[in-house]
Amino acid sequence: MTIAALEELTFGLGRLVEAAGKAGHRLCLLTGNRDVYRHELERLAPGALDVVDVDTRDEAATAAVLAGLPGLCGLVNSTDTWSVPGADLAAGLGLPGPGPAAVRLLRDKHRVRNLLHDRGLSRGRALLVRPGPSAAAEVLAGVGLPAVLKDSAGTSSRNVWVVRDERRLREVLAEAARRPLTGRLFAEPFFAGPVYSAETLSWKGETRLLGVLSRQMSPQPSVREEAAAFPVALPDTESAALGAWVGRVLEAAGHDCGFAHVEFVLTSRGPELVEINRRIGGALVGEALCRALGTNVYEAVVDTALGRRPALLDAPAPSGPATGFVLLYPDRPGTLTGWSGLEHLSAFPGSPQWYPTAAPGDRVEHLEDQRGCTGIVLAEAATAELALHRALSAAGSVRPVVVPDPPADHRG
Repeated sequence: MTIAALEELTFGLGRLVEAAGKAGHRLCLLTGNRDVYRHELERLAPGALDVVDVDTRDEAATAAVLAGLPGLCGLVNSTDTWSVPGADLAAGLGLPGPGPAAVRLLRDKHRVRNLLHDRGLSRGRALLVRPGPSAAAEVLAGVGLPAVLKDSAGTSSRNVWVVRDERRLREVLAEAARRPLTGRLFAEPFFAGPVYSAETLSWKGETRLLGVLSRQMSPQPSVREEAAAFPVALPDTESAALGAWVGRVLEAAGHDCGFAHVEFVLTSRGPELVEINRRIGGALVGEALCRALGTNVYEAVVDTALGRRPALLDAPAPSGPATGFVLLYPDRPGTLTGWSGLEHLSAFPGSPQWYPTAAPGDRVEHLEDQRGCTGIVLAEAATAELALHRALSAAGSVRPVVVPDPPADHRG
């Protein structure tokens, strides 16, 4: 029997192959770009995974491939970009999966914000705006400053702007008019505080908080993730309150099955949602979960894809090592030629490991969001705080080496 994956996150494919095999099934990856999975594919045994190259943005072509797979019994859909077509495909093939309408709701951050506000779970409302400086007055009247402007269906922190004054607001609205958006531009209040994410697993309305991930964001005006650690040690009462809040948020948003990565700001008045992703968190969140919980959490991904209650819901509390990881960005755009300092990682405590997200020869262009990340350093410790310190220390010895773009020739 076959379990298909409609694309995947950059890391975790090897663990998913292992989980599918343990369930007695073979995994088949459908992808439009194998290069995304270079690190994972290089570490898999030959023949461990079937890979079908197909334009996964072409739903008809993807459906034809899925229909031809032998004994297809489940579809894993672990990305934001393919979540809606994946839900549609699973429903069309009669496979277990979330309701397409619920998935469409979660992909619309504007709708989710206003739904939570209406349910008393957020202090702010969102306002759709037409890109362009003329919308500044509407944002000032409807949301106020400071505010966040972003793409309602954006990913990887793309097209997210924090604005604190009217001049910057007009600049951002003009810039947004020049950007291709996946969804629609909207504005919402800026909530002050550190950013975290709650990593959860749900089944038929039952939700377990697996742990909380800390998230270190870049200095403004850029909005990119730079470091993270898991699991954050919260006071028992605060952890219980957060678990209850996350459960209410997911219930209101209609997410009742599978993993969720719930980003939130811990303000002085309690948590405020940033966004909900119906998947395991990106980067190395899946690896962090596996290590902390002492199990392959991708078995729960397989359970969900097969339409059965995940055993992970009943697993013991985390007792494994905590992890911290740091994303490495170059200081300029250009062509990546490699990294200096990787040979020194083993000298640092915490058994640092290197997870490349780019390869020599790749062009690095977008440094303001996660697209500019070239690799990740992960380290372990007894607590998330110590693990993050170790990861930061080790990552400080590694530098992406980039050949800058040649200057433009304006001589005609």
